[in-house]
Amino acid sequence: MLIDSHCHLDFAEFDPDRDAVLKRAREAGVAQIVVPAVSRASWADVARLCGDVAGCHAAYGLHPYFLDQHAVEDIDVLADWLDHHDAVAVGEAGLDFAIDADRKLQQRYFTAQLELAESLDLPIILHAHRALEQVLQTLKTYPDVRFVVHAFSGSDQQLAQLLDLGGYIGVGGTVTYERAQRLRRQVSSMDFSRVLLETDAPDQPLCGYQGERNEPARVGEVARVVAELRALSRDEVAAQTSDNARRFFCPVADYSRIFSPIN
Repeated sequence: MLIDSHCHLDFAEFDPDRDAVLKRAREAGVAQIVVPAVSRASWADVARLCGDVAGCHAAYGLHPYFLDQHAVEDIDVLADWLDHHDAVAVGEAGLDFAIDADRKLQQRYFTAQLELAESLDLPIILHAHRALEQVLQTLKTYPDVRFVVHAFSGSDQQLAQLLDLGGYIGVGGTVTYERAQRLRRQVSSMDFSRVLLETDAPDQPLCGYQGERNEPARVGEVARVVAELRALSRDEVAAQTSDNARRFFCPVADYSRIFSPIN
């Protein structure tokens, strides 16, 4: 069983053929997909999708890239939404310093969502684009929050800090490129119990698929590359990373509510 721990299956890019995308995912052995919402406007669509498709599981958050779509009151609305809707995580949340957007306001939303994750005892899915150092410094003030930095790209020192804080890293399409030498070296030797596989579909296409829409079936190819880097079989990678996802998203071992097969 493979788990795509980060896939925006609700995005409009999948509207023409979402059923076919899910069929290909099943055929590739992808049994679970976590769908992180990015703005208040998307929460209802994610809820409907995850309600309709077994094996798809919702997270709800306020993504920094969509800062201009958020309002400060959305933080309180998110708290209420999570009180009334099943979720496996808060997020996608975090910081993005590659865009021209108010960093103080980004930090306000980020901190508020960390506080929400802490109060609800939910993990949080983090975006840290050219902002990993600030994300790490903020996380140090929330030592009890479980977190994954998706699409991890950082130094060895930053990785060590992340792991020391109890964090997980999301590994996706970037690792399939030979030029990603630092990430490939890190993945080959780091604590494998902290690795989650992901696609970030429809974004971050894999090597060989440049310019194409990404999709959850391709998490199997991510697993294959990780297997090569760690001198493991693909089945061993699938088993370990699936177990990692279970522990991250559902640490009290109530697996039944989020790990039934896609139908």
